Amino acid sequence: MNRPRRILAALPYLVLGGYGLVAVLGPVLIGYNPRATDVVSRLLPPGSATGAGEVAWLGTDALGRDVLAQIVYGARTSVLIGVATVLASAVIGLTLGVIAGYAGGWVDAVLTRCFDVLLAFPGILLAIVIAGVFERSPVVVVAALSVTAWIPFARVARGSALATRERGWVDAARVMGVGHVATLRRHILPFTAGPVVALATLEFGLVVLAEAGLSFLGIGLPPSTVSWGQIIAGGKDYLQIAWWISTLPGIALTLLVISVGLFSDQLTRRTKQSH
Repeated sequence: MNRPRRILAALPYLVLGGYGLVAVLGPVLIGYNPRATDVVSRLLPPGSATGAGEVAWLGTDALGRDVLAQIVYGARTSVLIGVATVLASAVIGLTLGVIAGYAGGWVDAVLTRCFDVLLAFPGILLAIVIAGVFERSPVVVVAALSVTAWIPFARVARGSALATRERGWVDAARVMGVGHVATLRRHILPFTAGPVVALATLEFGLVVLAEAGLSFLGIGLPPSTVSWGQIIAGGKDYLQIAWWISTLPGIALTLLVISVGLFSDQLTRRTKQSH
């Protein structure tokens, strides 16, 4: 009984590790150019031979581009956008949340009200507005997705700081004359890191999904950057005759989000047990 459970518990690590390797090494191992078009080889089913004599293992799209190469390059795009957005959101949210929880009083009241006001706006709607106003680029996408993504980090960091600042060692540090910055760095942040890391894994999956949604709508990444959302959007008109164009990257996206969610759940349970 324990062996199947261990296998299921290790599955998210294996899947995420595989995605990481694909994102880093995939473009080196895959010899296909994801942007190279071949009209003669358009809409080939998986396993077909292209006009150049190569095998399209996952088929080709309406312009003859290899779907496998696009999925591999799209994995790198999703990972980079997800990591950049989560890092930016975590830094902003952790900083403001820890300040609010540690300072308390009017500082906490003002920052908490700001959190609540921004949280009232739908995050994906603000992201669509920002991405639609500015020129399409990875920086704009990261900024658009980070507008509200930092708020959960701020709320979690604030709660951890509020609970930690009442501990005896924090009071002892104040009595000994330790500065606020040193107190935050030595006695508050270490106890905030665990919940923030667990939240970061969950937010990563949501960010990847949101980026794919923006690219699907045509307001995310530019056409020169391969994205799973763009691939799915490009194949939606050919579902009846070329289902693999949209279905296969959709499966890759779904598998990544589910694996991230399972991984986040395991981290959350370990964090609660350690506390």
